[in-house]
Amino acid sequence: MNHAAILLVDDEESIIGLIRTVLYKEGFTDIDSAGTGEAAILACQSKVYDLIVLDVMLPGRSGIDICPFLRQTTNAPVLFLSARTSDFDKLTGFAVGGDDYMTKPFNPLELVARIRSQLRRYLGMVGGPEPVQVNALHKQPSEANAGQGRQPVQHHLRYDFGRFQVDEAAGELRVEGEVVACPALVFQLLLFFCKHPNRLFTKSELYERVWGEDALSDDNTVMVHIHRIRERIELEPANPVFLVNVRGLGYKLVQHSGRDKEQA
Repeated sequence: MNHAAILLVDDEESIIGLIRTVLYKEGFTDIDSAGTGEAAILACQSKVYDLIVLDVMLPGRSGIDICPFLRQTTNAPVLFLSARTSDFDKLTGFAVGGDDYMTKPFNPLELVARIRSQLRRYLGMVGGPEPVQVNALHKQPSEANAGQGRQPVQHHLRYDFGRFQVDEAAGELRVEGEVVACPALVFQLLLFFCKHPNRLFTKSELYERVWGEDALSDDNTVMVHIHRIRERIELEPANPVFLVNVRGLGYKLVQHSGRDKEQA
């Protein structure tokens, strides 16, 4: 993890220096910086980064403005830093492609903890996950019932939901045959649902299972990421047929079969 490439984007040299010093002390060595949004975009076009710390208030184009452009070249986690503390600002950061949001002034050790948490998920995803169990719809009935109830092992790590497919090994989402860009945590949440189709989860359960107990975020994070998944996999995000909400109970990813799948 300490070999991860990190890009710091902030126009305040004192902030860059503080973060760089703390990261060096924690063992990180591959750290670059940019003072403007334009410089950050160019940096991401010339080098592959594993995480980006992005200030919201930049000269010229803001961090909020450039995040969608960064997403065209990288799926690395983006951690926003901002003096803006309202829920609206935080939700906007998540909506444009951010994975986490910290307000200034910040505790440098908390920032490092968040960076490590994001890197664990992202590097674990792109570094080749272990084989996982697969639900019975991936196998023939005779195979699904074999082994006295034991679940068969999924070797290809690919989940097919008709309209869209999720390839865990490649870290790839395809919708109607086309590859769709998917930020790290959005992909991780979707992948979690794929591994547990038709199973209902509360928002707090999703937060604990996907973000982890050491993750530090606000209560709206799960809902924002669910919205971003729907924008990618649903034909009509406002009327979802795959990632649905059971009012008062939670969310589940519906795996349609046969005629239902064709209609979906």
